[in-house]
Amino acid sequence: MIKPVFAAALLAGSSLGLAACGGAQEETPSAATDAAGLSIANARMVLPAVEGNPAAIYFDLTNDGERGVAVRKVEVDGAGKTEVHATTEWDGKMEMGETGPQAVQAGDTLKFEPGGLHIMVFDLSPDLVAGSETAMTLTVAGGKSATFTVPIQAAGENR
Repeated sequence: MIKPVFAAALLAGSSLGLAACGGAQEETPSAATDAAGLSIANARMVLPAVEGNPAAIYFDLTNDGERGVAVRKVEVDGAGKTEVHATTEWDGKMEMGETGPQAVQAGDTLKFEPGGLHIMVFDLSPDLVAGSETAMTLTVAGGKSATFTVPIQAAGENR
């Protein structure tokens, strides 16, 4: 399995508070596999505790296809911008920053989870409220994309 490699440049990236990045995982049903050969499970968007801050999306991404893929872009309905982030330790401190494309080999699962790899969601629409859902589209190298429904949770709910 290829694990995401975080270059030194990642650590030079901007740091954000880890408030949106911690917590326990919640189980949710898997989505159906789409044309890109991807499926997700345990998806959830956790809204920020402070209005104006970014939300975070966590999920387990499985490559059900026959070839490895690299997720290079993420779009979320109702968001102005998204970034794939990772939390790493640097000089004794936990820091979070943007990463590059994320590789997932055929048959493997890549976890986007609190305290690790996750999607930061910026400039949230007021329509994104706890108890509702939004759509997240993952685009892989080569242009194929997968769109999944993501439940939205309040900041204080289990992650």
